[in-house]
Amino acid sequence: MPGLYLEPTGLLYGEAARQAIAAGEALPLAGSPRIAFSAARLQEGGAGRIRNIFLRAAALSQLSEPRAKDLLARLTAPRSDIAGVPMDGPRIMGILNVTPDSFSDGGQHFGTDAALAHAADLVRQGADFIDVGGESTRPGSDPVDVEEEVRRILPVLEGLTAWQTPVSVDTRRPDVMRAAAGARLDLINDVAALTFASDSLSTAAELGRPVVLMHAQGDPKTMQDAPTYSDVVLEVFDWLEARIEAAVAAGIDRAKIVVDPGIGFGKTLDHNAALLRSIALFHGLGVPLLVGTSRKRSLRRVAAVELSADIDAASVAAALDAASRGVQILRMHDVGATAQALAIWRWLNGRDP
Repeated sequence: MPGLYLEPTGLLYGEAARQAIAAGEALPLAGSPRIAFSAARLQEGGAGRIRNIFLRAAALSQLSEPRAKDLLARLTAPRSDIAGVPMDGPRIMGILNVTPDSFSDGGQHFGTDAALAHAADLVRQGADFIDVGGESTRPGSDPVDVEEEVRRILPVLEGLTAWQTPVSVDTRRPDVMRAAAGARLDLINDVAALTFASDSLSTAAELGRPVVLMHAQGDPKTMQDAPTYSDVVLEVFDWLEARIEAAVAAGIDRAKIVVDPGIGFGKTLDHNAALLRSIALFHGLGVPLLVGTSRKRSLRRVAAVELSADIDAASVAAALDAASRGVQILRMHDVGATAQALAIWRWLNGRDP
């Protein structure tokens, strides 16, 4: 039944979560005993005609409608490891832009030596993944050709061959995915959710790597011109659910899929806020969630800061909020500050460091 959604609410952490689960008063979020939800908002209908019902955990277990039961099963099921990294708590994906024009750090790590030195810093600071990108997808950016994108990233990937930290490649081009696979590719991070080319799905299936499917309205050049939605949260959920099914139909293992709502990709400030406030609803897709708010323009507007590089504190605050709603992967520029903040958050919420 399309048009039915479950958003976990009443989140509990640590020992409180474990006790509530044992007492039947809460359910594990994404299979973790460390975070639980004691209720959920059942939404029925479409944009402009939503009916909301808040149900406690015991009532959720009695749901009989097939779609509702399926969503509940997805919300509570454990998540598979991604590239060998457990998805039982928030993990950090460190951003390594090998570009001259990315929106906040373009040119800083453009050379191979500089890129590898920064990768070492990211790992030392606590990155669980290194995300290497050779094409800027900032608002208004122009595309680069395949040859140039490969030329930028391949020496870096070859330099990372023996590293233990999983390497993600941020690309939407099948030819770049194939080239990366010949060097070092543990995870495909595709801002186009395998829609950029006719062979995107088949290439990802052939390579067999885990893949991040991200939502974007429009392409980077024009996506911020006039993004519109009737209900951004539900439309992005439906679109990502359809992309998961398309990936599975193409032969991609569902256990190797991650989704990203695409904060800042064809969204206004209000759209981004709505997605982040309701991000727990996306656990109903049954796969790990990735959120990238780091140095986004919307944070600059809220924090009244002019330069993207000056909003790392705001970026960490947004990441912590996402972690508190169960998001498994946080894509960040400032890995060290994020790791420190997560350590304190875990400590204060009674969770293991």
